[in-house]
Amino acid sequence: MKIRVGFGYDVHQLVTERELWLGGIKIDHETGLLGHSDADVLIHAICDAILGAANMRDIGYHFPPKKGNEFENIDSKILLRKTLDLVATRGYHVGNIDATICAERPKLNPHIPQMQTTLAHVMDIPENDISIKATTTEKLGFTGREEGISAYAVVLLESSAS
Repeated sequence: MKIRVGFGYDVHQLVTERELWLGGIKIDHETGLLGHSDADVLIHAICDAILGAANMRDIGYHFPPKKGNEFENIDSKILLRKTLDLVATRGYHVGNIDATICAERPKLNPHIPQMQTTLAHVMDIPENDISIKATTTEKLGFTGREEGISAYAVVLLESSAS
């Protein structure tokens, strides 16, 4: 069995009049993330980690943020599914994910089980193979000032090819 590891990172600005989507679920909050799609930083970091592990560039390359294209305001769960389909063409599937979301507010720990369930369903892998953690930056930097949210992800891809 061949394995490959990828790392992903994403950040989006918090703004008013946008919904907050993280890990494929909508979270009630007074601000949401600004972006071309639904700006789900967790899913975007996971997609970049998957693509990186397969040496297939990044989500901006495969799903370019051009105004009026098919990806504008798209649900990031669709991008995740398309990403999995892309790496499957090279014989890879996800072994496991370890991800961290950095946000001062809202408190994310209560939402993590639903994120895991949602992502497991989209990815067709066991929930136990998706680790999601939430942290703050202790009020430091853009995250601490609640100007944005970031996410990091590491993914293990597996292949039966040698």
